[in-house]
Amino acid sequence: MTEEIISDTSIDTEEVYAALRECYDPEIPVNVVDLGLIYILKIEGSAVDITMTLTAIGCPVGPEVMADVESKVLEVPGVEKCDVTLTFEPPWTPDKMTEDARWELGIG
Repeated sequence: MTEEIISDTSIDTEEVYAALRECYDPEIPVNVVDLGLIYILKIEGSAVDITMTLTAIGCPVGPEVMADVESKVLEVPGVEKCDVTLTFEPPWTPDKMTEDARWELGIG
């Protein structure tokens, strides 16, 4: 994941990550951060831009996951705007998951 702070901001990056860890792909019981779905987190002033992917291109719950990400990040103090962009480059693979996510899913 790439993290970029563009200008002075009152937004606490750790609070943004905490909010993102409340967002789940409904088909997989692991949050979007630990799944490795967040590719870029950019904070500029009071705006947060997130570039993320999904576990599969045709994921039927994609819009729901993206809306949840936006909604949760907008609850973080100081965040006035949140844009979520979907990408499939590079494609998601299980090796993007954290060790905790692999353990929780029983993947070695």
